[in-house]
Amino acid sequence: MMTRRHDTGMTGTRPLDAELRAAGLRVTAPRLAALAAVAERQHADVDAIAAEVRARLGTVSKQAVYDVLDALTGAGLVRRVPIDDRRARYELDLHDNHHHLVCRVCGRIEDVPCAVGAAPCLDVPAACGFAVDEADVIYRGTCAACRADHVPDALDVPDRPPVVASARPADAPSALDLPRPGAGPRP
Repeated sequence: MMTRRHDTGMTGTRPLDAELRAAGLRVTAPRLAALAAVAERQHADVDAIAAEVRARLGTVSKQAVYDVLDALTGAGLVRRVPIDDRRARYELDLHDNHHHLVCRVCGRIEDVPCAVGAAPCLDVPAACGFAVDEADVIYRGTCAACRADHVPDALDVPDRPPVVASARPADAPSALDLPRPGAGPRP
């Protein structure tokens, strides 16, 4: 199992090139640079990883970084963390079944041990027909630093302006009033 060693550019006790070989991957400069970037900057997005790879190697396309991260993820060395819909984050895959805390205010991401301890830690009803082997759990809230700075969080609902769903005039028909295709007139 790999453990984090941010100071030496190594995972566990093996150098990064040995990690690549053990995973069945060819050792290339982009793979070494990307794996080192992920090891040093846990939860980084592709832009940050690409910038680090470019700082180490010079010109490297963003697509090449995506391709390298895909290979590293497929080999089980890197884990793609689906924090939001806009961009993925990456971390070393430590195979330790941890989850993530995400601050809604500053975006800080922290690892948190699994509450259950074994994967998968969430069960789905048997009627669904799935054999679940993995569950991504993301806790969202406000970190201690943002709370200390008195930044309003999700619990400060009275201070938030009301959400307006639409600006439909009162006399305009709603979707419920419109006829459905193939349906007769509404009573």
